[in-house]
Amino acid sequence: MRKCSIILFLLSFISTFGQKNTEISKVWVADNGDETYKNPILHADYSDPDVIRVGEDYYMTASSFNCVPGLPILHSKDMVNWELVNYALQKQLPLDVFNKPQHGNGVWAPCIRFHNNEFYIYYPDPDYGIYMVKAKDPKGVWSNPILVKEGNGLIDPTPLWDNDGKVYLAYAFAGSRAGIKSLLVVCTMNKEGTVANNDEVLIIDGHFDESTIEGPKFYKHNGYYYIFAPAGGVATGWQTVLRSKNIYGPYEKKKVMEQGKTAINGPHQGAWVQTQTGEDWFFHFQDKGAYGRIVHLQPMKWINDWPIIGNDDVGNGIGEPVATYKKPNVGKEYSIVTPFESDEFNKPKLGLQWQWHANKQVYWGFPSTLGHYTMYCRPMPEGSINLYDVPNLLLQKFPAEEFKATAKITFNARFNDEKTGLLIMGLDYSYLNVKMNNGELYLSQVICKNADKLGEEKEGKSIKLKNNTIYLQVTTRKGGICDFFYSENGEKFKPIGSSFVAKEGKWIGAKIGFLALRNGIVNDAGSVDIDWFRINKLNI
Repeated sequence: MRKCSIILFLLSFISTFGQKNTEISKVWVADNGDETYKNPILHADYSDPDVIRVGEDYYMTASSFNCVPGLPILHSKDMVNWELVNYALQKQLPLDVFNKPQHGNGVWAPCIRFHNNEFYIYYPDPDYGIYMVKAKDPKGVWSNPILVKEGNGLIDPTPLWDNDGKVYLAYAFAGSRAGIKSLLVVCTMNKEGTVANNDEVLIIDGHFDESTIEGPKFYKHNGYYYIFAPAGGVATGWQTVLRSKNIYGPYEKKKVMEQGKTAINGPHQGAWVQTQTGEDWFFHFQDKGAYGRIVHLQPMKWINDWPIIGNDDVGNGIGEPVATYKKPNVGKEYSIVTPFESDEFNKPKLGLQWQWHANKQVYWGFPSTLGHYTMYCRPMPEGSINLYDVPNLLLQKFPAEEFKATAKITFNARFNDEKTGLLIMGLDYSYLNVKMNNGELYLSQVICKNADKLGEEKEGKSIKLKNNTIYLQVTTRKGGICDFFYSENGEKFKPIGSSFVAKEGKWIGAKIGFLALRNGIVNDAGSVDIDWFRINKLNI
């Protein structure tokens, strides 16, 4: 009997705290199930991806800007099937700055590396400098950030531990802060990788024919030092590779991937990874407007010590992105997995898919084992006229080009003008607004254009609700076209408001999620219980 009790307890513990993601996305799966895959491998905004292999495991991180927690950690066994397993940055520093939304600031393009049995991530904050965090277990707790090199406009760091024990750091510059750009430099670091020295050497000036070269990734292969670097701009650029026998150059350069005849604009900025079977692959992003910078995987080969990324059907030595391809040979076959999307809110921990627009404060909301996540109606920031300055927005990335999102909520409003709702957030935004007025609940659609430029909200016609439990729904079609619906019984959904075209945020894609707000401070604010949130295939 005692053994049975222990087993039941362990099963309950695993279910509550350590359950592996077994739910497969209903809207985007890159694995075709026939030993091939399709691009993008992640149709979500994991911008500036960097990837490494450690043994039989692959780890990815990406930019997170002002979204918290930051520095997502994704894991894969075959480079096609990925799941979100952790974040390396639970709060952004300085706390007094990032306790408020800092759109477009914060964590820019990071670099993940494995050295001396530890995982390192170097990431830039363009207003403060280059930071480093590390961990022995990427799924565990990461160290607090160390400021490796202070300075405005220092971005895109990439370390290299050389065979002779010397350590180097290559990086680029953000013209908006540094006053210079399209330059790559290399400096030395101490052996611990915690201090970058002031001995920079210029590697390349991209003004002549590369145009906005940035985002370097440093490698050593077959006697050459290589710097993989995107050029030509986020939405329209290409991938350049530099090589030299000397760490400081001079470096030769070659364009190794471009859009060509494909529909994949700006294929660049990512990571070269070699499988345990010796195959070479390259990860990169594609800027897809409201959907953010989505992640592609390209085959790669070496010819005369130069990489060619993608297919070179033209025969000019420059690859073009592939739409589908044979999966990487990693020596084994693995099951299909995808990042979390839907959430039943049954665990005492918020799902990893959710982020806030600033460092989370304890009174914003709580998970529980009561079958819901509770958000509390917080005061609108002083002086704000729309949601752009609101920190307590619970949001996740768009998961696919087309999808349907439905949520069941119960709004426990206590005072007039408290509100909650289902939100599509970006520079333009729209949400289903459930609001208390004279002791009654009303539903309307709110639209705001140019939120970053002090655009004002416009509210549509209100509908009086019969009770405080309601089902909210939004469908997203190609082009980011969103339509809103509601139901009071969870079965029959009625349209409300007008179509809304989602728009990206500042350096991030549009996001979907929840708000809970009020005007002014009170000692017992209302709340919303989010019973569940489900992403399903769009039925047209």
